Amino acid sequence: MGWQMISIVVGLRGLMVAAAFTFPCASASQTYVEKVIRTAFPSAERGFDCAAESDEVTGTLCDSVYDSLLQYDYLARPVVLQPRSAAAMPEISADGRVYTFRIKRDIFFTEHKVFGGVRRELTSHDYAYSLKRLLDPKVKAQWQFLVEGKFIGLDELQAEAKKTGKFDYDKPVRGIETPDPYTLILRLKEPDYNLNYILAMPATAAVAREVVEYYGSAFAENPVGTGPFMLKDWRRSSRITMVRNPNYRSEEFSTVADKDPRDIEIANALRGKKFPQIDRIEISIIDEDQPRWLAFLNNEHDYLRPVPEVYADIALPGGKVAPNLAARGITKVANEQAWLVYTMFNMQDAMIGGYTPERIALRRAMSIAYPVADEIAILEKGQSIEAFSPIAQGMAGYTNERATWHEYNPAKAKALLDLYGYLDRDGDGWREAPDGSQLSVDLASFPVLRERQRNELWKRAMDAIGIRMTFRKIEKLPDLRKQAQAGKVQMWTYGWIADYPDGENFLQLFWSKSIGGANYSMYNKPEYDALYEQVKVMPDSPARTERYRKMVKMLWVDNPWRVHYLRQRTVLLHPWVIGYKKHPFGHEPWRYLDIDLTKLPRQ
Repeated sequence: MGWQMISIVVGLRGLMVAAAFTFPCASASQTYVEKVIRTAFPSAERGFDCAAESDEVTGTLCDSVYDSLLQYDYLARPVVLQPRSAAAMPEISADGRVYTFRIKRDIFFTEHKVFGGVRRELTSHDYAYSLKRLLDPKVKAQWQFLVEGKFIGLDELQAEAKKTGKFDYDKPVRGIETPDPYTLILRLKEPDYNLNYILAMPATAAVAREVVEYYGSAFAENPVGTGPFMLKDWRRSSRITMVRNPNYRSEEFSTVADKDPRDIEIANALRGKKFPQIDRIEISIIDEDQPRWLAFLNNEHDYLRPVPEVYADIALPGGKVAPNLAARGITKVANEQAWLVYTMFNMQDAMIGGYTPERIALRRAMSIAYPVADEIAILEKGQSIEAFSPIAQGMAGYTNERATWHEYNPAKAKALLDLYGYLDRDGDGWREAPDGSQLSVDLASFPVLRERQRNELWKRAMDAIGIRMTFRKIEKLPDLRKQAQAGKVQMWTYGWIADYPDGENFLQLFWSKSIGGANYSMYNKPEYDALYEQVKVMPDSPARTERYRKMVKMLWVDNPWRVHYLRQRTVLLHPWVIGYKKHPFGHEPWRYLDIDLTKLPRQ
């Protein structure tokens, strides 16, 4: 039987998709249609270095290219961890200080010239290198706090690197040992009952040392991993194309979910399948809501995550899929995330920072003058829940409490400012600082519709209490994050999506050692740090929850954040998308998705 190359052109979703495949001549009529997922991100990527960057987009991309040791059961709620590249869950010593992992054999990195034509197997050494890399000063890892102070000898290695200018990856460290290529032993200074969650994050996934050293500063642009997908094409801040890793290992789908009918349906569809089922993922970067919404309606994208708030009333009247969309077979699923939105105050800023009573009064007055209920109604279209704690509801350690001053009360805000000497001394309608200097507060944001709407709410609120507020526009969100990390932003409204289901993941955002990383408010208080050092080695317990309460109340007093709300978002799916469910602590579930080719719209 002879073979020949056949060029097949298939019209799908109003687009012409061309592909070339090899078939036996006698079976040339049996065509293969490439399965493609098209979607959009509302903010730009920062690359594929999951240690260096902490934004959701980078995490999503890295989760598809690299392998962490553990992962979440895709369907199980409450959440459950399971092995990913590990052969099994780790063996943990009785005192909670030693974790032993066995690595699966025959997991290989995608081909690259740096490997010299040899198939490069994933080993325990890759995880040892990747964990150490989080503390390499040259990497400037945003996730440094995940490992800082945890592993025996690792902080000392970092200290040496700061002195010498070179991190010695080859120097033995008792806290991270690799007795053989398939065994990783982690020895901790103190018990860490969230370590397994940390080892399920893309930030601790394995990268190949040869690749990092080959590319140097360009490593983030040249990912080489062992995950289900690989980078095909990238136009920065515009478009990313990823393709299925042809050498991805065989893995059997497993879940403990057995009650929800939709979970059972997804599980039945996934069992026995080879992952990933999708051939290509095309990601567009579209920061404006309208073009993202229209692209979904025009079948240019297969799902919309999340539904932009400005279109929530159109898409989901009364919380149900609109009849015109339902008639097209469009369905919805919850965008499960523990996502708190907050406005940070720079605690190191000369105008609004500091811990003196008058500065605390200023921040508190601004907080109670801001109408969160209006923001939820206007920006969120009623889809979010007002929050008061810096710990998201549903996380371990969360308590349903609020401070006595947690209210919207402009009159009380004015009285508080008067009491602490923020007065309009020259009669121009604007208050001055207690020392008589001009009081002006700047809120940084990037130019999209929802940010402009929020700025209008802040402007009206501050005008009403006599505080002059300006608004600095920074064109790209990644640039805004960098400025905030450097302490160059007075105020900024942002959000934190929990990485694992414990309140400690939020409380570490105020730890002084997170300054320069995720502690955008530059909060630095020894009493808080002391409590944090205690809770991070404690198991979930009433005693730990009580310490969490003390820390939360300390934050309520100092007011480094004005907490806004817990986001409740929705994902819309076209009828040809199979198996989509958003995990609250996972990223996009691309490797579990499939396309029903019979339901694709034809040209």
